[in-house]
Amino acid sequence: MSGLLKVTVRTLCEFAARAGDLDHRYTPAPSAEEGMAGHTRVQERRPLSYQKEVPLAGICEGLQVSGRADGYDRVAGRLEEIKTHRGDLSRLSPAQQALHRAQLRAYGALLCREQQLKRLQLTLVYYDVNRDKETPVTETATADELWQELVELCRAYAEWAKQEARHREYRDGALAELEFPFGDFRAGQRELARTVYVNACRGESLLLQAPTGLGKTLGTLYPALMALPKAGQDRLFFLTARNTGRRLALDGLAMLASAQPARLPLRVLELVAKGDACEHPDKACHGEACPLARGFFDRLPAARLAAVNQAGPLTSGTLREVALAYQICPYFLAQEMARWADVVVADVNRLFDQSAILHGLTRQNDWRVSLLVDEAHNLIDRARAMYSVTLSQQRLLALRRSAPGELKAPLNRLARAWQALVRDQGAVSFDTPSLLPVIPGSFTGALGGLVSAITDYLTEQPPDYALQELMFECLGFGRLAESFGDHSLCELTVRGRGRASLAIQNLIPADFLQPRFAAIHSTVLFSATLAPGIYHRDLLGLPQHTGWKEVASPFSAQQLTVNMVGHISTRQADRERSCQPIAELIAREYQRQPGNYLAYFSSFAYADAVREVLQREAPGVPLRYQKPGMSSQERAAFVEGFTEDSEGVAFAVLGGSFAEGIDLPGNRLIGAFVATLGLPPFDHWHQILKARLDQRFGAGYHYAYLYPGIQKVIQAAGRVIRTEQDRGRIWLIDDRFGKPEVRRLLPGWWFADKAAGGS
Repeated sequence: MSGLLKVTVRTLCEFAARAGDLDHRYTPAPSAEEGMAGHTRVQERRPLSYQKEVPLAGICEGLQVSGRADGYDRVAGRLEEIKTHRGDLSRLSPAQQALHRAQLRAYGALLCREQQLKRLQLTLVYYDVNRDKETPVTETATADELWQELVELCRAYAEWAKQEARHREYRDGALAELEFPFGDFRAGQRELARTVYVNACRGESLLLQAPTGLGKTLGTLYPALMALPKAGQDRLFFLTARNTGRRLALDGLAMLASAQPARLPLRVLELVAKGDACEHPDKACHGEACPLARGFFDRLPAARLAAVNQAGPLTSGTLREVALAYQICPYFLAQEMARWADVVVADVNRLFDQSAILHGLTRQNDWRVSLLVDEAHNLIDRARAMYSVTLSQQRLLALRRSAPGELKAPLNRLARAWQALVRDQGAVSFDTPSLLPVIPGSFTGALGGLVSAITDYLTEQPPDYALQELMFECLGFGRLAESFGDHSLCELTVRGRGRASLAIQNLIPADFLQPRFAAIHSTVLFSATLAPGIYHRDLLGLPQHTGWKEVASPFSAQQLTVNMVGHISTRQADRERSCQPIAELIAREYQRQPGNYLAYFSSFAYADAVREVLQREAPGVPLRYQKPGMSSQERAAFVEGFTEDSEGVAFAVLGGSFAEGIDLPGNRLIGAFVATLGLPPFDHWHQILKARLDQRFGAGYHYAYLYPGIQKVIQAAGRVIRTEQDRGRIWLIDDRFGKPEVRRLLPGWWFADKAAGGS
């Protein structure tokens, strides 16, 4: 360990200057984008003598402390720190205000030392983004006072910093010699690992298509960890769209740790949703209501130390044990440990949504992050959902009837705004959405007023989940309305009197995700279905230089018989006529070779129609079927119904729970029937999506329909061959599968060294 230990002012103060209760009352904070816009608005009002974004640095108690103060007026001798907020400033807790003051005074100490000032005027500028109002809090301090305070903060942090530096040195040394847990790689896994390692060392972005069965989780974690010291990277984020993916990553990390000759000094953290970690969901998140929030920051140092000294990974269960031993909140202990973990395993929303903690910490600490995203083909739809929101007029009216008196007036104002919106749009037919080119300011203004009123109410009252949900929906809508553009659309749908809905639906998530990817040092998005790469690059906002690579499959075409069923059309107009021949095909093939089969269709209605014909024509074929809205227990039972000894045909929908993420090796599944190209419906929404994508990328049909559809087909058909010992058959039912532009999108190994089968 050598050289100065570095720390930012914000990290230093958040570590050493926080005390008292955790206080997460319902105070909606501005988004990162709103915060930056607010800072700019305040800075632009200042005189020519005002220098904004002032870089400051200094050495104190063996630490190199650095940061960027928001502004300094050299003529007035005044240093400013700008903090944005919404609503009544009195809702900001004393602990939060004390933290802000500590940051400002730390910047003041560095400025005085750098410019040899004796005294300095310090101003905290609280800026309300809703009211465009500044509230300054000003004081004057001497350079000696400020420096002594900085010394005390640095002394409190120094021992921890030295411990962290020693940990980093041990960690990097161990990772440089990391051993693979098996004697050799699987076929194709070595190429996968080499590709990930090189990408990380070069600090590049990559879309990596690697087939199921290759061992992608271990094949990406191992090289990414080995590359951390070589690339000078601080953290590894392993993100997934499914809970099962998170579990696989934790298992892979445990396997790597157990294979090393000595204990692997690697801190692994699992982040889970608040609902899965909260001990007292009936209590508000502040010291007056929740015992685990009371004195949180006073007990945090001991709990934090206990957490970093844990021998194994900081799973949600382990963190709960540590947190409860020190009587603090497990969820917010996990948020704290995200600052000190080497590897974070979490859902994709922890980096990509509007208030993502991992993005905030990366920006705050200027981390060099290595990012792995598993099952990345799901990210487009997940990101669209992150930046979409729907408001319900019916929900508002129902809550208005039972709302407390303090909220009647703002609820009534919003109800009138709803009425005006519906009237002004002149909706002529129910259930036909109307597109709004702009979102009326009067409506968003009424939303903001209601958010402030609910916030004030919930600050003093027990949790009210109906009001919270309404508040968060209104807040989310307001934020997205401020950034509304051609990446999204706003739809008003009227289903009857008092039953309108207003939705902002994201179409192109790239505009929101681009800053997230730009903050990452190296990125690998991997999945079995990422072709064509340009489609994912464009829609996700990846850098233009992002590479694309396909790792060869460990499977051979001899394992799989692909049957192109070209005499059946599954187009919408031909659906009814197609049911009989599809049912006959399934019955014939099952009778030829009984076993376990899956039959995939584009909708429940289509699947039910074919199943009814099959049941009537071939009553001896055992049938099971996916139902809408199955519980986790029902889904598990459905999968468990595929055994080595069972037989029958199970009906499921493309893109659903049983079309990806399940493993049915050997005789648990010997064949799959895939009816249709999986194209989304040619409805109002998708036609608009097609037009917007055509306007932006010149590939509307392919981006809106063909590529997402074929992706679902490949995922579903990929359930058949899961190991190098498997044998199976798939039937692609539609004449369009034979077209060259569709055939090119199917996995090459399906057809290698043989002609496609016919039927």
